[in-house]
Parts: sequence; structure tokens; C-alpha cells
Amino acid sequence: MKNNVILIGFMGSGKTSVGIRLSYHLKRTMIDTDKWIEQRQKMSISDLFAEKGEAAFREMETDCLKELIRTADHQIISVGGGLPMRKENHALLKELGKVFYLKITPEAVYERLKSDTTRPLLQVENPKEKIRALLEERAPVYEACADVAVEVSDKTFEQIIKEICAESR
Repeated sequence: MKNNVILIGFMGSGKTSVGIRLSYHLKRTMIDTDKWIEQRQKMSISDLFAEKGEAAFREMETDCLKELIRTADHQIISVGGGLPMRKENHALLKELGKVFYLKITPEAVYERLKSDTTRPLLQVENPKEKIRALLEERAPVYEACADVAVEVSDKTFEQIIKEICAESR
């Protein structure tokens, strides 16, 4: 296993925001798999979903993990919310480092993302219900994939980082 800190969780759980702050705190580089894919494909995640479809995007996520296993060590890696849903990605995540699940309530997700129009999966008539249904489906997978679950709904970044640092030793 490599010495990376992997952040997984539902959209809006703070994977990128926590990852950036954690990278400064631990003096490590941070990689966001969504940004990594956007740079390689030269288009946004929304455009990738629209033009190539979700299945193609999920394949790109798996390819990204395989590449990071070869190249990334001692880094903070934030992955897209759907990435752990692919069974084959579980072993890749474990090989890549210690996996932290940023656990969040549906209510907290809605409050954080209600005005965010960049989330393709939330551009629906009833985003609250969509969040609840997706989280219900994904939470057990996140739990199974993670080495450590960190409740983030009502914590500050400082509290979350402290907890991750204590568990990543």
C-alpha cells in the first residue's frame, strides 16, 4: 500500500475543501481525480457526462486510479463521489493508500449544494429526494470501501483535519 491519504464521500461532503486544507497542513501535494480527468480530457465533468456519458466517465475514473497507483505517493487524493461505486475501484483505492470516508447527512448536502448548478446528478426536479436516494445507495459502499469514517456534517475543517491526522499515523 502506498502512503497516500484518500478522501471519498458523497458530493458536498467536502472532499476537495478538506483535501486542500489537509495538503497544506501535512505539506503534501493534493490531487483531485475530477480535476485530473478534466485536464486530461480538456472538458468539464458536466460536458463529459453530456458528450460521452456516465459509463465512459466512470471508466476514466478507474484509469485515473491505475495511473495514480503508478505515480502518486505521499499525497492527498480526493476522488469523485461516484468513483467508489465501481467494485473494481475498491481494491485500487486500498492499494493507493488509507481511505477516509467523509460521512454527511442528506440535509447537510442539500444546504451546501442547493445553489450549485455544476452537479449533473442534481439537475432534477426534486434535488432533496435525489440526494436522499443516492446517499442511501452509496453510503454502504463508502463504508465498505473506507478504512476510517469521519462524520463531517457539523464539524469545522479544523476538527475534520485533526481527526484525519490522528487516524493517518
